[in-house]
Amino acid sequence: MTKEKMTAQIGKGQGFIAALDQSGGSTPKALKLYGVEADAWSDEAGMFDLVHAMRARIIKSPAFSGEKVIGAILFEQTMDRDIDGIPTATYLWEKRGVVPFLKIDKGLEAEVNGCQVMKAMPELDTLLEKAVRAGIYGTKERSVISAANEDGIRAVVGQQFAIAKQVISHGLMPIVEPEVTISIADKAAAEAILRREILTHLDALPEGTQVMLKLTIPSEANFYAALVDHPAVLKLVALSGGYSRDEANKMLAKNRGMIASFSRALSEGLNARQSEAEFDSTLKAAVDSIHAASVAG
Repeated sequence: MTKEKMTAQIGKGQGFIAALDQSGGSTPKALKLYGVEADAWSDEAGMFDLVHAMRARIIKSPAFSGEKVIGAILFEQTMDRDIDGIPTATYLWEKRGVVPFLKIDKGLEAEVNGCQVMKAMPELDTLLEKAVRAGIYGTKERSVISAANEDGIRAVVGQQFAIAKQVISHGLMPIVEPEVTISIADKAAAEAILRREILTHLDALPEGTQVMLKLTIPSEANFYAALVDHPAVLKLVALSGGYSRDEANKMLAKNRGMIASFSRALSEGLNARQSEAEFDSTLKAAVDSIHAASVAG
């Protein structure tokens, strides 16, 4: 019954998905933006303790609840940790009403044909089994597209759907994330190839099978409408991709059926030295603005 409730919450899409999944490579930058300098930790474990404290502070804030934040994507070490003695994924769902997802990719291979596929994940089945035990609903796996290259994009999408099928075999919902770099000159052309390739794979899925998609906000509003309407898509979510929160919100609001899944744009303005009142007020403003943009379409 729990899984059905989670599916209904995500499918209705009356809110957005928070991306709290910075991994080892991006954690120092996330902490720096939060006002925590590199000299605050002496080893990787200490670094992850600090970023977990930041994430726990966000999750426990009154502004962060299932009323507007319908889901949250976690890094593996966040899933493995507790909040107030309760496993993080359990805390999210039972205390905040937020559906928990897990980032599963292990980074990117070097660029080939203007694109980066995911590194091999030989231990993925073991991780997915652990995620199921932890109460995780779904997964997120990211690739990068930096050129309108048909061979490159075909390789990215093919790998994404192969991993998605592996995720589905464990009873989890995959978020397929082939990110298009926002700064490339041929972004619109890359999006056209990407849309075609995704539709080909969606059409080939067995009837009744669903995935989620996480895509860069398109250059043309409602360019992904065919994906929104496809029966194999539970929900289409957007990444901020380096746009400021205000810019991302304005672009997102023009796209019907597309909701946010922002990371840096959500935590923008939060600082470790803020009082609880200041922190909660800053987070509430972010949550309210991203929620409004997500439901506007």
